[in-house]
Amino acid sequence: MWYPTIQFTCKIYNPTTKERTWRSLTASNFVSPPPGQDKRSCKSDQFSVIHRSTDSDPVIGENYTITANLSADLQIGLTVSRPSGTPGFKVGNGEKGGFSYFGADANKAEGYVVHRFWPRITAEGHIIRNGVAQAIKASTGMFVHAIQGMRPNLVASRWNFGWFSTPERGGVSAIQMEFTTLDSYGKKGSGSGGTIINVGSIVIGGKLVSVTAETRWKGEENIVAGDVQSRAVHYDTVLDPDTSYHAPSKLGFYWTAPSIIPDAAGRVRAELEVEAGSGHAPEGLVEKVDILGEIPWALKQIVHATGTKPHMYQVSDQSNQSS
Repeated sequence: MWYPTIQFTCKIYNPTTKERTWRSLTASNFVSPPPGQDKRSCKSDQFSVIHRSTDSDPVIGENYTITANLSADLQIGLTVSRPSGTPGFKVGNGEKGGFSYFGADANKAEGYVVHRFWPRITAEGHIIRNGVAQAIKASTGMFVHAIQGMRPNLVASRWNFGWFSTPERGGVSAIQMEFTTLDSYGKKGSGSGGTIINVGSIVIGGKLVSVTAETRWKGEENIVAGDVQSRAVHYDTVLDPDTSYHAPSKLGFYWTAPSIIPDAAGRVRAELEVEAGSGHAPEGLVEKVDILGEIPWALKQIVHATGTKPHMYQVSDQSNQSS
């Protein structure tokens, strides 16, 4: 009988001390849903994720409570809550909202990915490291439910993800998720890619005011059409000998879209630029993550066979409160 490999990963970063804690483990006896819950919840011997709707609460709309025993020296308990006044979002209506399909026919897709967001959340809980408990209370954050309905090495050749937050103006935050497909999924079929897909949002005053989404084709990356823009730009790229990537010295994120607030019509526009330094002198670099070192063994063999050597750059700019 086929049984999925369930991997739980956790990374904790302290921007003050620069301390990083990372755990990745394979779960056993995984079930979804657990007794008495729907499929937004799951549990295993090592962790549980329990969803609760609290529509009667005027402040908290719904939440997920995550508990995990990741090792003898690390346990976590965290509740992530979506304020009732800040709805989640997806691009597209109905059950298929949030889907991106691969191939010429969406009804017979070669694969798909799904992205659905809570653009502004609060979080509260604790971490126990080496027997010492530390309380967690965050007034802002974000949550994304992402599904890859195909092998990850076939989804994209590169990703960009940015998140910005500030308490100014009653709470402002912005999200951007962008991926570039392999050149087998271009506008004119195989060999004409890769296609750039970008989804984002802007929250002002604790309210979701705009959702951005943009698809750009190879050879048309710099064209701005209509009144919607959602894109990430790499500036002044420099070869990084550690990864063989051409890493940006600066990142730019750009959002433009109509307001979705009924009594505040108009166009919402936001820009964010983050200095990343050079490969030899990076600014705000948390870590260069070797992806093959962090994924389950079976999946690692598939990706490794393609010759891919994926890395992820994690950057935290505390002056901009972005990552």
